[in-house]
Parts: sequence; structure tokens; C-alpha cells
Amino acid sequence: MEQRKLGRSGLTVPLIGMGTWKTFDVRNSQDEQQRQEIVKTALDNGSNFYDSSPMYGEAERVLGQAVKNLGVRSDVMIATKVWTASDEIAEQQFDNAFRFFEGYVDLYQVHNLVAWERRLETLQEFKAQGKVRAIGITHYSHGAFREMSQIMRSEPIEAIQIPYNVLDREVEKTILPLAGELNIGVLVMRPFGEGSLVRRMPPAAELAEFEAFGVKSWPQILLKWIASDPRVSVIIPATSKAERMAENAAAGDGPWFDQETRKRVSRLAAKYN
Repeated sequence: MEQRKLGRSGLTVPLIGMGTWKTFDVRNSQDEQQRQEIVKTALDNGSNFYDSSPMYGEAERVLGQAVKNLGVRSDVMIATKVWTASDEIAEQQFDNAFRFFEGYVDLYQVHNLVAWERRLETLQEFKAQGKVRAIGITHYSHGAFREMSQIMRSEPIEAIQIPYNVLDREVEKTILPLAGELNIGVLVMRPFGEGSLVRRMPPAAELAEFEAFGVKSWPQILLKWIASDPRVSVIIPATSKAERMAENAAAGDGPWFDQETRKRVSRLAAKYN
């Protein structure tokens, strides 16, 4: 698994990490045990970066318990978020996160820029106390990119989380160039377009040419398409299957697609979506 710098944060992250949206929002022991196996499989395959949020139901708690049960907190990096306009609820979210993740968070993000001025101020205080290692902001909407750009220029953030995939390339216009200019780390959400890119996949015969790049499946090809952009720090696909996590991780090493190969992937994606 290739490791990349998370911008100017001082952290080094695996190129393929793991998200927990929907997939870790479970509430019974059997499902939680399965999620623990996913965390273990991810770690065994070099994917030791996990992203969560209080927006994701039980995901923070389930992720934290899995990491605790495995005894691997010092071996993994946890990213989570604060997501509320209420100062009181924000305090509860912070308390929960530090409890779930054994006292500290590696990357703490302001989810969807909600009350970002106040939340960034608090996160800076936590960072000074050693409870947070790096600070970031996130948004899923193209309409928020102008405000995100302004924050990137004016605030001491170290990472952003944005949607990016072969058919959603809006961030290439301003966000990715600015992140490169300012040395800000980039987390990529929605690499499969919330599943739309893998509902109808090209036949195996059309994927054979990509095997020279160490990828065989369409999901691996989609991940490698993103990973081939050197401005990307870590991609966080979510899954509820351990075997899928291992497959995703296999896309996290070179050789990388050249520009012509990326164009061929784009044409295939447009053809089958």
C-alpha cells in the first residue's frame, strides 16, 4: 500500500482507507462482529485509516469498539467529524468521540461546514491539548466549494474531504489545484458515486487491458483512477464485506494510470452509466 503525506499535517496515510457511512450503523452483536472483521481485514491489507461521523448513526461507537477489541488504536488513524449548529450538542459529540477513540482523534473535521468558525476554534484548542492531531473540513456539494475554497485560504486547516470519481470531476476545477498550492491533504469520498458506478459494470474483456496496472475488477479500476491523481491523499470507500475491503486495498499501489489510460476509464464509465 502506497503511503502519502496528509498535506502539511505531518501525518502519513495509506492511499486506500475506509469509510463507515451506512455500513457501520449497526446495533447487534453479530453485525458488530462482522464490522470488527472488516477493520481487521483493512488493517491486515495496509488500510489503517478509518473515517466516521456522528451523522452516521452508530458508526463511531461500532468503529471505536472494534478498534478497542482488536487492541490496535496506536496502529490506526481515526478521522471523525463534528456536525451540529448547537454548541451543547457539539460538546456531546466531542465527548463521545474522545471516549469512543480512546482519548484522541487523528483527524477531526467540521462536517459539511456546519458552524465552521466556532468548531474550528474549538478544534484548535483540542489540538493544542494533544487531543487532536490534524484538523479538516468536509462537504459533498459542489455548491459549497466556493466557501470551502475561502476557508482553505483563510484558516489553518490541514485536510479537506470532497467527492471525486470518474464521473464527478468538479473538484478538478478549483479545489484540487488549491489543495496542491496550499499543501492541504485530500480525502476522497464517494469514489463509486454512492454505488451508481458499480451497478452496471463493463464486461471482463473490456477490463483486461488494465491488468498491467495491477487491477482486475471494475471497482479496483475506479479506485486506481482516483489514486493516480497525486494530489489525492487517501480514498475512503465504505463496505460491509471484509473481502471487498481486501479488494479495495489492492488498488492502493502503483503503477499508476497515465493520462491516456485515465481517459479510457472515463469513456468506459460513461458508456456503462
